[in-house]
Amino acid sequence: MENRIRILATTDLHGYIYSHRYSDGVSVNQGTARLKTAIDRFRDKNTILVDNGDTLQGSSLQFWHFMNQADEVAPITISMNALEYDYINVGNHDFDFGEDALMKHLDSLDCPCLTSNVIYRGNPLGPSYAIREIAGKKLAFFGVTTHYITHWQKKKNIRHFHFKDAFQTASKTVEMIRRLEKPDYIICLYHGGFERNPETGIPNEELTGENQAYQMMKEIPGLDILITGHSHTDLCGSKFNTVYTQSKSNGESFSCIDIYTDTNVIEPRILTVDTPEDETMMELTEVAEKECQDWLDTPIAHTEMNLKVDDPMQGRLYKSQAITLMNKVIQEATGADIVATPLFNNASGFRKEITMRDLVSTYVYQNTLVVKQINGRILREYLEKDAEYWSIDQDQIIVSPKYLYPKPKHYNYDMADGIEYTITVSNDIGHRITSLTRNGEPITDDMEFTLCISNYRASGGGEFHMIRNTPTVMELQTSIVELLAIWMMNHQTISFEPVHNITVRR
Repeated sequence: MENRIRILATTDLHGYIYSHRYSDGVSVNQGTARLKTAIDRFRDKNTILVDNGDTLQGSSLQFWHFMNQADEVAPITISMNALEYDYINVGNHDFDFGEDALMKHLDSLDCPCLTSNVIYRGNPLGPSYAIREIAGKKLAFFGVTTHYITHWQKKKNIRHFHFKDAFQTASKTVEMIRRLEKPDYIICLYHGGFERNPETGIPNEELTGENQAYQMMKEIPGLDILITGHSHTDLCGSKFNTVYTQSKSNGESFSCIDIYTDTNVIEPRILTVDTPEDETMMELTEVAEKECQDWLDTPIAHTEMNLKVDDPMQGRLYKSQAITLMNKVIQEATGADIVATPLFNNASGFRKEITMRDLVSTYVYQNTLVVKQINGRILREYLEKDAEYWSIDQDQIIVSPKYLYPKPKHYNYDMADGIEYTITVSNDIGHRITSLTRNGEPITDDMEFTLCISNYRASGGGEFHMIRNTPTVMELQTSIVELLAIWMMNHQTISFEPVHNITVRR
């Protein structure tokens, strides 16, 4: 169409190429193979395709790749080249496998990275902006990613990186583009989400700076289109004269933004990926996929216990024994007094014949372990924050809506071993821990303990700020998945006395 410019945007692909789930093989609407078919239907000569980051980490295929073939070009990189992107941005999880992995990905892509607020070895990761002339109009694209990465990421993965404030960089970039280029439209790729509801302006979360999309729309004049990510939510609309979009993760949906050049109307929409898989796309990485599937089906241990997670709600309400097992392994490895682990979104638990598939489908992140020195007061604050996960609706215990919107955050509910405690959900927030003991003895504020948690939680991730500044006793650089796998292979048969130390009551 001569009077229309189309921008197609993906975000948070998280390494998914094929449409099947790695936990059980069920086919779902996700992955770049389905995306390829969908995008081809909407693409024409006036179309620009962009990606907004978080591509390297997430799928079992990508995990297998970096465990076994890290020197080769990653499957998702090959897949992205087949999609023929015009520009890409990077996200926080693109740093999870380290500097070499990210730089190999960027060097192997057939399109430029526009991330301008990330400095690598003294130079910006991408240019300040890029200009495209299409359908007689001048478009300026630039990219920024959440600078909050430094709060979560392992230091060794970002040793040579420096992150500038995303909002400040975006504000300066828009002003510079307007002054130097005088474009018709400015488009920002921001790997970050909305800190406030884009319609009402009511905060979605504590305003830490992790997400700044609302502030960008409100306070940066001249920003025409803001493509967001990070929060895995379908959003589109217009606010403060800025059109905004965000699509779901894993390639479940993508954004389509049409600019009508004769009227200057900008029309955003979210398109669901329910198309067939592109066979040619799948063939590009089928060898790696086959080797990954064989690896996932490798048995590593056996158990007669019920360690499956058939109902995640029940698994959190009554502490799945899969959590007890993981806490037990971590406690043995670190010697910490208390160990706490969450049950991640869509965690599968462990079958009788435990395989790598069970493991990577239950502990899905590349986290490492940190042991912190805490006292009884900090422990209680930590558990009170944890208890905010629950709420009451019509006399029933439910998950608090703030842990479900704008994206599910079940990973921010830890379950601890080494102590016994009761959460009374009907009590006011901050007063829900109604019993707290260790070996049956009440815990007082002045008691000292070591607490082992993930590096994400140790950095204060999930708004657990009381943990961040406590003394660090130990850091283990081995990934938790690798630690669990080695322990299981060494033990072969897994059997232990179930631990029911957490009571969640109305």
